[in-house]
Amino acid sequence: MAKKNKRAFTLLIAEDDPDDLILIREALDENRFECVFKSVNDGEELLHYLRNTGRYADKKLFPKPDIILLDLNMPRKDGREALAEIKGDPELKFLPVVVLTTSNSAEDIIRSYTLGANSYIIKPSTFNAVIKIFRSLCAYWFQTAKLPPVQRDNG
Repeated sequence: MAKKNKRAFTLLIAEDDPDDLILIREALDENRFECVFKSVNDGEELLHYLRNTGRYADKKLFPKPDIILLDLNMPRKDGREALAEIKGDPELKFLPVVVLTTSNSAEDIIRSYTLGANSYIIKPSTFNAVIKIFRSLCAYWFQTAKLPPVQRDNG
């Protein structure tokens, strides 16, 4: 299945639905991809995590992710707002962001790509489909694509 990597990739998901988080973790386990799985509940937490502020200040516990999975519809700060901030920030704009949402709206798809999303995936409705999506997603981002180097600050 998945090749052994020199280090585990860090996958950060911004998702407010605990059931979706469980499905994603199970799909990653099913596909045997070795990655550090971190999650936040909304766009506001996402930006605190990425900037290592507030409760996310410890860079060892909350390392920069190699890839961000972003739901669009979340409380406080939605995915669209968070995506605009990430891609507008010189320190964060290089991070790959994959939108993972239930929205099939052409407006959301166009807006996400306009704001700088690297990919747009509509959440599948069955667990088998989730497994297939994550097999493809992880194989592409963690084995095929060349990701930008992530600054791993140990301090």
